[in-house]
Amino acid sequence: MASPNAPNPSPAPLYRRRSIAGPIILIVIGAIFLLGNFGYLSWGRLGYLFARYWPVLIILWGLIRLAEYYDAQRRGYHPRGLGFGGVMLLIFLVLLGLGASSAWHYRGALSDAIGTLPDDGAEFTLFGNPYNYTDELEQPFPAGASLRVVSDRGEVRLVPWDENNIKVSVQKKVIADSQSEADKVNAATKPTITVSGDLVTVSANTSGASGNHRVDTDLEIFLPRKAAAEIATAHGTVAVHDRTGDLKINNSHGDVELGGVQGNVSVNLRGGSVRAENLQGDLSLSGRVNDVNVENLQGSLRMTGDYFGTTRLAKIANSVNFQSSRTDLELAKLDGELMLDSGDLRASSMAGPTRVVTRSKDIRLNDFTGNVHIEDNNSDIELTPGKLPLGNLQITNRRGRIHLVLPANASFQLDAHASRGEISSDFSGLNIQNGSHEAQATGSVGNGGPQIQLSTDRGDIEIRKG
Repeated sequence: MASPNAPNPSPAPLYRRRSIAGPIILIVIGAIFLLGNFGYLSWGRLGYLFARYWPVLIILWGLIRLAEYYDAQRRGYHPRGLGFGGVMLLIFLVLLGLGASSAWHYRGALSDAIGTLPDDGAEFTLFGNPYNYTDELEQPFPAGASLRVVSDRGEVRLVPWDENNIKVSVQKKVIADSQSEADKVNAATKPTITVSGDLVTVSANTSGASGNHRVDTDLEIFLPRKAAAEIATAHGTVAVHDRTGDLKINNSHGDVELGGVQGNVSVNLRGGSVRAENLQGDLSLSGRVNDVNVENLQGSLRMTGDYFGTTRLAKIANSVNFQSSRTDLELAKLDGELMLDSGDLRASSMAGPTRVVTRSKDIRLNDFTGNVHIEDNNSDIELTPGKLPLGNLQITNRRGRIHLVLPANASFQLDAHASRGEISSDFSGLNIQNGSHEAQATGSVGNGGPQIQLSTDRGDIEIRKG
């Protein structure tokens, strides 16, 4: 018989059950994506549902946790806390939901950043499906009037014709969740033509009217050949060919194609490339530009801003002026070709006076005439002048060599200096002194004449006969 003073046996421990809120949320999300994989829901629709209703997942999580709390109290054990993993999952869900909601609200801009991806010939969009529409507008174009084009998103192409009318052919793509929704957006974004005095304005009419829907409107505009035009667009290619009249283009995110334009052209970009051929007039480029290809320009070329790709210039009849945060270049005429990128500047068949001030670019100039002034550093400079007589050369470099190839019968006066480098020459009659830290060369070759001044720090100077 047990002693009356013996302690009672301890009750069996009550173990806290793990929460099932997280697994249930994952099951719900997995089931939704499974419906998307089997085609019962479009991916655009899934994005829309999550962007609009993601707080329901948090509410469901909270209800499950509340039920588990009361069940734990009823069974007599302390409810389990949220835990580190639960906190991190909740934070991730909130951040993802807020991001999706913002993306849905600004889905036009997000679609521009992401673009479309091919998928077995079909288009993929983040939210919604594409719906295509066509339209056409035509009306008289007043004599002597100019054109202004305003478009948020889409290609703008000017086509010359000999009619006294303006005709606009429209190809539109609307991103929406249904045909009926796309039809409403299409009806609200009809392009318009308005006339105010001697200004005719063609508007894609998508700014504000499209709401949160992305609308791409390609405009093919048939315009009298000699009418001046101004085009302002935010996204899309601008193409103008075979026209007479001044042209002004502002494009934020898109390329510009020009060909056979007679008149002065001004282009301002904020991202995009420029290709221009066979222009009769001056060309001005500015802004933030990627690749540039300009060939056969009968006027002058002026380029200002920042250029991030490869610049190719060929056959520029008048002056070239290039100014960026890193390079300042001027020359009087370009009969050959000039290539400029992040690390190189190469040019041939150019007429001076030429001025180049840059840094960290290897410079190679061939077959040039006239005076040349160059300032560079951290790179090499190679110069081969063209036919005689020579122009004055003033070359300054730091941490790089200077290599100069002159005609064997050239006449010049030399003043060269190399700090922590050496000087060598194929021409006789020069006084060359190479010291341990400094090198100098002076003197006159032939009949003297043009002044050649060379200076480099931590580099050699070579003067060769070509």
